Amino acid sequence: AAESARFIAILKVRLSETFAQAYFLGVQSTAIVLLTSLFTGMVVSFESAQNAVNYGVSNLVGGAVAFTTSRELGPMLSAVVVAGRAGAAIAAELGSMVVTEQIEALESLGLSPVRILVVPRLVALIVMMPLLTILADIVAIVGGAYLAHTTAGIPYETFIQSIRTYSHFDEFIKGMIKAMVFAAIIVLVGCYQGLSTRGGAAGVGRATTGAVVISIILIFGSNFTLSLLLFR
Repeated sequence: AAESARFIAILKVRLSETFAQAYFLGVQSTAIVLLTSLFTGMVVSFESAQNAVNYGVSNLVGGAVAFTTSRELGPMLSAVVVAGRAGAAIAAELGSMVVTEQIEALESLGLSPVRILVVPRLVALIVMMPLLTILADIVAIVGGAYLAHTTAGIPYETFIQSIRTYSHFDEFIKGMIKAMVFAAIIVLVGCYQGLSTRGGAAGVGRATTGAVVISIILIFGSNFTLSLLLFR
């Protein structure tokens, strides 16, 4: 992490590789992130809409969906999904390079593996993760509005007005901050596990599993800490 920060601070970032990683880690993760967010938003809306109509507070449903999505579900679920896909891919790719001695070849040429391999992935995902979170928030809210309308008869105008009343723009911004922290966790853990691979093909498998498990645990832990710092 420290070495990556140093390279980024002095602007030694390989732009072509960064764009390639942004496409691989971010763009290609879009579909699974959107599907996860869509169904999550629909579930939250379904559970809250039924009870809200029964108690005569249907004007709270839109705000509840936007509130939970922007603060927690959008950034956290997106990060968990990306950790399962991109984190595993990073660890497997770098682990394979270690096993086949490609990392030693880079070092023998006087090149830093951190600058060549870690920094582009770190910059790419830190940029792409907030964008994925924005799309996840939008899809979750749209799905929630549709389900609230079809199952509980809540008008779209009431749903939208509830969002405007009970959710605030700064909550979405703080969700983007969470997403950037989660992105750094995913890349750094994946790269560390991959570059620490030992023991051939079996070691690559252990590194991949470890990257996903550790990333998800750290995402949940840091989510709690960030919630205390940002929303207290």
